[in-house]
Amino acid sequence: MLSLWFLLIGMQATFAQTTTSSTATTPPTKAQQEIIDLSKQKWQWMADKNVDKLAQLFDDKSKFVHMSGTWKKDEELEIIKTGSIWYKQADVHDTAVELFDNNTAIIWSRITLVAMVRGTEAKTEFTVTEVYKKQRNDWKMLALTFSSVRDTHVIKH
Repeated sequence: MLSLWFLLIGMQATFAQTTTSSTATTPPTKAQQEIIDLSKQKWQWMADKNVDKLAQLFDDKSKFVHMSGTWKKDEELEIIKTGSIWYKQADVHDTAVELFDNNTAIIWSRITLVAMVRGTEAKTEFTVTEVYKKQRNDWKMLALTFSSVRDTHVIKH
């Protein structure tokens, strides 16, 4: 009886692990993938200091929350252009996307960011929250927030 009990407990634990991992690996919808791709492209534009592309992406009322402060679109673009913060490389480890009304999207990304901050290189683990709103046929970023986390941080899907 004791052996049967351990077998059942073991099977339940295995089933629970399988269920959890399959939920986390559900492929994104076409709309979710569009936001994931746009977010990745944004990281590349930031690394390349492509303020022209970023200016088109960022909504005029967008806000950016960093470890040292919160500012608006023009200041973020100036910081990128001058290299005050140079987002050299963002390694994206995980993402989760939620769509609301087909016009609003929130993406959470766990990243390792290598950046030059006022001349000093920093490598930091973040969960980044980005909010997008579809305006006509284009997605515009409304907000970007960096949250410092441990490298073991997990995004719930």
